Amino acid sequence: MSARASQLPGPAEVLADRGDGRVPAVFLDYDGVLTPIVDTPSDAVMTDEMRRIVSDLAKRTNVCVVSGRDRAVVMELMGLDDLVVAGSHGFDIHHPRTGRITHDASTGFEELVEEVTSEVTERAAEIPGTLVEPKHASVALHYRGVDPAEHDRVQHLVDDVLAAHPDQLRVTPGKFVHEIQPKIDWNKGRAVEHLLDVLDLRDAAVLPIYVGDDVTDEDAFNAPSIADGGLGVLVIDPADADARETAAAAVLPDVEAVGAFLDGLAR
Repeated sequence: MSARASQLPGPAEVLADRGDGRVPAVFLDYDGVLTPIVDTPSDAVMTDEMRRIVSDLAKRTNVCVVSGRDRAVVMELMGLDDLVVAGSHGFDIHHPRTGRITHDASTGFEELVEEVTSEVTERAAEIPGTLVEPKHASVALHYRGVDPAEHDRVQHLVDDVLAAHPDQLRVTPGKFVHEIQPKIDWNKGRAVEHLLDVLDLRDAAVLPIYVGDDVTDEDAFNAPSIADGGLGVLVIDPADADARETAAAAVLPDVEAVGAFLDGLAR
C-alpha cells in the first residue's frame, strides 16, 4: 500500500500509535539519511554529531545500516566499526563480533559482477562526468556530473549491458545512478527480514524501524515486518514530496531531522 509522501505525518505521530512501549530495532540507509547526498560519493562522510547520535542509539538498541554502497566503503565513511552493516543492497552483511552473515543469495555471482564492472568501466570512460563505483555484488554508474545532454548516452550504455545479459542482470535506478546487479531475488527488504531472524528480533516487544530516502528503500518499506506494524520513514525534501509515492508510513525532511529523530529514540 502506498501514499503520496506529502500526505504522510512525521514519525513521532506514528510512534504514538505503534510504539506502545516496544523496543525499536533501527535500520538505516546511509546516503541521504546519515549524510546528505553529495556530488562525489567519497565525500559523504558522517559528521561528528551524527556519529555521536548513532553511537548513542546503538548502545541502547539494535542499529543496522543497510546501504547500496559497498560494505567496506560504508564502514570507512561512517567511522564506526561496532554496527551491523549490510552493503550492496543487503548482499554483503557483516556483524562486528561474529563476522560475515551469510544468506542464500550471498555467493555465486562474483565472476559475472567482475565481467560487467570491467565492461561498464571501459565504456563509461568515453562519457565525461561519469563515475563507476565497483561493489561486492554490483556496479554503480553515477552520472550526476554528466552534461544533461549526454544522459541518453548513459542510458544507452546501461541498456546495452542489460541486453547482453538479459537473464542475468537487472538495473535499479537511483538519484543520478544506475545500479547494475545480478538478477537475484534479494534486496534491502529481504536483508531486513533476514537480519530480524539472525539477530533474534522476532518479538512482539520489538518495533522494526527503517529510515531511507531512495527508490531502493521502497523494498524495505514494503517488507512485511516494516509494513505490518513496523515503521517506515522516508527522508524527502518537502518540495519533492508531492511527486513521490511511497510505502513508508512517515516522512522526515532532511538529514538534520533524521539526527533529531534518532537522538530522540536514544533518549
